[in-house]
Formats: sequence, structure tokens, C-alpha cells
Amino acid sequence: MEELTRLLNTIEDSYFDFVSAMVHYAQKSQTRLELLTTYIRENPDVKSADVIKFVSDQADFADDAAYMRVC
Repeated sequence: MEELTRLLNTIEDSYFDFVSAMVHYAQKSQTRLELLTTYIRENPDVKSADVIKFVSDQADFADDAAYMRVC
């Protein structure tokens, strides 16, 4: 998680709520953590919107969204 947090904070247009949301998403499973970390490592010029889109396009993203609607 430390590497992901560091990578997120080095994104050019990074901001606190973005980093917090991505870390929260990645904490749910090792697979999420690995996919997101790899995506950012392989795309060094990525912007926060690109990362948000990547996460939003993941098949399990709706699981969290559905949970949020119920709570």
C-alpha cells in the first residue's frame, strides 16, 4: 500500500481526496492493489482522471458503488 500511495501522490494533478479514494478502493483486495499499482507504474504520465477512469472500468467497481447506495 505504501508504494501505491507514493505513486498516487506523484501524479502531476494528484489531490488528497483522489489519493484517499484510490487507496480505499485498493484496500479491498490484493488484486485491486496489484492492478492499480501496475497501471500507474506502466503509465508514468497518467493524470488523476485517467486513474479514476481505470478504476471505474473495473468489473468489481460496481460492487462498491452498490454498497454505497445501500448505506
